[in-house]
Amino acid sequence: MKVTSVEKKEKSTVELVIEVGAEEFEAAVQKAYLKNRASINVPGFRKGKAPRKIVESLYGTGVFYEDAINEVYPTAYAEAVAEQKLDEVGYPKMEIVSVGKEGLTFKALVSVRPEVKLGAYKGLTAPKEAVKVTEKDVEAELKPYIDRATSLSAVKRKAKKGDTAVIDFEGFMDGKPFEGGKGENYSLELGSGAFVPGFEEQIIGMKAGEEKDLDITFPENYHADLAGKAVVFKVKVNEVKEPVKPELDDEFAKDVSEFETLEAFKKDLEDKLIASREEKAERDYEEAIIEQLIANMETEVPETMIDVQVDKMMDDFSSRISAQGMKMEEYLQMMGMNVDMMRMSARPNAEKQVKVELALSAVAEAEKFEITAEEVEAEINRLAELYKLEVEQVKKFVGGGEELAHDMKMKKASDFVFDNAKVGKAKKPAAKKAAEAKEEVAEEIKPAKKTTTKKAAEPKTEAAEKKPAAKKAPAKKAEAAEKKPAAKKPAAKKTTKKTEE
Repeated sequence: MKVTSVEKKEKSTVELVIEVGAEEFEAAVQKAYLKNRASINVPGFRKGKAPRKIVESLYGTGVFYEDAINEVYPTAYAEAVAEQKLDEVGYPKMEIVSVGKEGLTFKALVSVRPEVKLGAYKGLTAPKEAVKVTEKDVEAELKPYIDRATSLSAVKRKAKKGDTAVIDFEGFMDGKPFEGGKGENYSLELGSGAFVPGFEEQIIGMKAGEEKDLDITFPENYHADLAGKAVVFKVKVNEVKEPVKPELDDEFAKDVSEFETLEAFKKDLEDKLIASREEKAERDYEEAIIEQLIANMETEVPETMIDVQVDKMMDDFSSRISAQGMKMEEYLQMMGMNVDMMRMSARPNAEKQVKVELALSAVAEAEKFEITAEEVEAEINRLAELYKLEVEQVKKFVGGGEELAHDMKMKKASDFVFDNAKVGKAKKPAAKKAAEAKEEVAEEIKPAKKTTTKKAAEPKTEAAEKKPAAKKAPAKKAEAAEKKPAAKKPAAKKTTKKTEE
């Protein structure tokens, strides 16, 4: 292997021209022949016994070149990158210049870690929302518990909005019943919007034992068989029930919580709500600081660097939904998406993550932060204790500690930026327009709620909703390292695919 040309290109890329000599390429061609000959049929020879020259005379001298290129290219490329001391960060693009008995010459466009002009990173300011909780907020937190404890009691009066009507119904179109239009003893909460528009409204005012024909026209956006169709529902009300809310007293608190008094229960809800809002305010504040950090820096991010990050995000998301018992193909079908659509939706956040990593790396370099082997060992021991794992298991997950050390350095850099920031009026980015800065920090698209399994008996309240803090991603990644090994750069594998193309 010999590198004959090195040329810097735009967007942090370097073009290498690499030669593989005749002798080395001939060895690769011979290896390709030996690998494929068992499947080659040549008249006059037993299968797999035809000499290479005979095969080449029939199919051309280049019949084995593609396999030979795939054989020598990854090694030649890796050696060239190492020789030129390039810090590659993405998948290379390859172009064949010439191939033949004289050897192989190809170009490789290598994405390298871009230079970063850091800009201001000390004394950054951002507003922080003041946290307050009112009595009305606490009542809103209490409502799911009240709803869960609410019972239904039969009444003899006419049904009104908020009641539950137990009904028999059957739908007819042109005098004939249609599929899916029949139900018996169905409990319908009036005003819930569970049925087609106009249905529940006509039940209001009916009593138990009363029958009625409801004229209904299905919406135009209903499924094809019934969209826009006029139908008649024959309905009988079997029972009308009204909701009976529980008394808000100490007995209620004992039934729905671990507290002995209602006052103590409400105080706990208030404390949790305050903590939740304070956490969100801090998260938003630190996110705004990070936005300023990346807006202040100047760099050219290679597209392939973003591609690698998208791959990592896709792999991580696939692992998470697999843990919930769902395959990626099933999720995409359920959401009406395909892989390309999902990758596109993930790309803005992938770009942001890349820029955050570049900015924090530049801060670490500027402040000369280093992570010692002793610090890595201590973190591995902490993770082992935290997740009840053997130390060797954690070491296996974190891949020898290099990526863990990198994450620890990123955390040290982010902590430094936050420690040197202050609450105040945000400064406008000096180097970029506000619209560009806003675009760079587009919010991550999160998995659909459909894929998350929640406890049926657990009321959903604002204080209960905890979200991962995006601003300290490097630190979080370090803590979760034992769950899933970090993705490695598959340079040779990816470049081979480029060769085949």
